Amino acid sequence: MSEPSGPRSGGPRPEGQPRGTVSAFLRSFTFAGQGVWHAVRTQRNMRVHLAAAAAAVIAGAVLGISAVQWACIALVIGLVLVAEIFNTVIEAMIDLHTQQFHPLAKIAKDGAAGAVLVASITAIGVAVAVFLPHLLR
Repeated sequence: MSEPSGPRSGGPRPEGQPRGTVSAFLRSFTFAGQGVWHAVRTQRNMRVHLAAAAAAVIAGAVLGISAVQWACIALVIGLVLVAEIFNTVIEAMIDLHTQQFHPLAKIAKDGAAGAVLVASITAIGVAVAVFLPHLLR
């Protein structure tokens, strides 16, 4: 099996692409977008988190939350989405390494999923703190 090469595999850069060019910088956003899109396409929980985020944004708009409250909501939305993407990455790396059960692989996968759970519970706590006072008025 041949070794992968190219900018996304850690191999050599394509000929004529010096490090640090504007085009390489802009291309990195394309790769990042592909990573996010992969998580959206393949991970059911990512789509659930995006739906919850959309609901939070709609609720914030309807309830007229403050700028500080918007910042809190935006931060926990970002926290949950980042945690879910890291979870996807960790699972993919483990699956790349082995398809057989290994106790350390289980620890890594369960830990990554646990991080998403903690982030989601945190987001629910922030949502309650932000939205409940508006709903009780």
